Amino acid sequence: MRVYLELLAREASAVEFEGPIIEARARGAAPEEVAELEQAKVEALKVRELLRRRARREAELSALYDTASDLAGLRDLDAVLEAIVHRARQLLGTDTTYLTLHDPDKGDTFMRVTDGSISAAFQNLRLAPGAGLGGLVAQTARPYATADYFADPRFQHKNHIDTAVHEEGLVAILGVPLKLGQRVIGVLFAANRSARPFLQEEVALLTSLAAHAAVAIDNARLLQETRNALEELSSTHRSLREHGDAVERAARAHDRMMELVLQGRGIEDIAAVVAESGELTVLDGLGRVIVGQATDDPGIFEAAQASRALGRTVRRHDLLIASVDVGGEPLCTLIVRSADADERIVERAALVCALLLLFRRSVAEAEGRVRGELLDDLISRPDDDGLIDRANRLGVNLARPHVVIVAKHQGQRERAAFWASSQAALSHGLAAARAEEVVLLLPGPQDAKRIAKDLSAALQSPATAGAAGPVTGIKDVHSAYREAQRCADALIALGRGGDGASASELGFVGLLIGEAGSIPGFVHATIGPVVDYDAKRGTSLVGTLAAYFGAGGSPSRTAEAMHIHVNTVSQRLERIGRLLGEGWQDPERALELQLALRLHRLSG
Repeated sequence: MRVYLELLAREASAVEFEGPIIEARARGAAPEEVAELEQAKVEALKVRELLRRRARREAELSALYDTASDLAGLRDLDAVLEAIVHRARQLLGTDTTYLTLHDPDKGDTFMRVTDGSISAAFQNLRLAPGAGLGGLVAQTARPYATADYFADPRFQHKNHIDTAVHEEGLVAILGVPLKLGQRVIGVLFAANRSARPFLQEEVALLTSLAAHAAVAIDNARLLQETRNALEELSSTHRSLREHGDAVERAARAHDRMMELVLQGRGIEDIAAVVAESGELTVLDGLGRVIVGQATDDPGIFEAAQASRALGRTVRRHDLLIASVDVGGEPLCTLIVRSADADERIVERAALVCALLLLFRRSVAEAEGRVRGELLDDLISRPDDDGLIDRANRLGVNLARPHVVIVAKHQGQRERAAFWASSQAALSHGLAAARAEEVVLLLPGPQDAKRIAKDLSAALQSPATAGAAGPVTGIKDVHSAYREAQRCADALIALGRGGDGASASELGFVGLLIGEAGSIPGFVHATIGPVVDYDAKRGTSLVGTLAAYFGAGGSPSRTAEAMHIHVNTVSQRLERIGRLLGEGWQDPERALELQLALRLHRLSG
């Protein structure tokens, strides 16, 4: 019996166990000895099989232990699944093993991991629900094995599946479900390229590996969900921290700005706090630049409107726009050119600038009322000597020449009054608002056309301005006001609304509406160059011009009337044309010239 122990010790093959019996028969051993050897062989083979099964079981347990260890240190799901599939192939001794998973988005099953596969089509195979051996396993949640795949009628054969299986060369296939609770999430397969049955122990082993694979997948899902939750918490924490930092920065900037306000500093100093973040422009309610450089971007106006409507900063390209209004009227707009400027600081700066502008407006309105009352008194009570002292207290020197301007508008009294008050304050003059007009007393000289243009732009509607003066002192302010008012009315009557002019600029119309002192001015403005030429050179161009108009514009009759040669008349008329400029013979201009000649003659 010792010989069989030696065979068992060196793990001999089953064929070698026949050697002792053959040797005993060859040497003529007794039948009892041969029978005893036969019995010993049978027992030895049983022990051999038991040892092999225990060795296989030990290997299986070791593989399961290694798999559990992989799960305990799970870092990469793909690596764990590949290890499980590879161990299944080694333990079952099959040609290939593979694992499929359910795709909840598409509703089918796809190939997840393979080991020993050679076909690209097979490695990219997708199975519809219930199709193929894998579909049968997924539907029933039970293991299935087939010794000959193509001859097995228990499951649905699909052309693309059968083609891939045939390309891979598979014949015998075992599939076990991957289950999480009662839900099947995939199938683990072991397959051979030749016919072979699968033992119950192999099914049990593959089922255990499938359970580990399901746990690995579920652990990976839980780990990913945990990671996502941690990342979300981390992101939320970062956002809260950044928000807190931004609020703190905005609070510090707001404190700095309020400190500047309390120190009596201006918008320029407030803007300097924001300018640390980028290039800054501050606009008033009329879109005029207070600080910084003007921008020609046509979208700024719409962005400012959106900012006022939303009550927050609006981004346009690399610009941040914050605009504030009061009662629907724009008051202040901040424009910051920066990619990383703090929106909260810009919003708070816009509010502080708006408050400063509103305060300035209130002060200006209060001062404007005082200035307006003084101008009203100058117009209505020109004999009150106390008006000079009141003017001096306001910084208005009535001893200097001033021009009176009356600007007619279309009912926008508040905006017109604010504009007039601002102009008066800037020019050290006076302004008063009335129902349909504003009156200004400004240090001369002043251009009525410019006043009309600027007021029209501020109101966004035509404004017409008439001017009179200059006047000195308080005695002539009332008469100058009346003349300026008549000029504005005349412009409107002549269809020149939105324009500006003085009586001297209205030609003979100005002569009719102006005071007596406007006659010399009209004469000088009309034929002054000709009169001055005669005075310097002793010529008679004025007489020639009067004779020319008296002769109906005929040079020959003019020559007869003056008893001179017609060429002399032509030369004189050419000189007159150079002095008066082109168009002096046009009917309207000729009428003014004849009126000026008559007034010149009457004045001696």
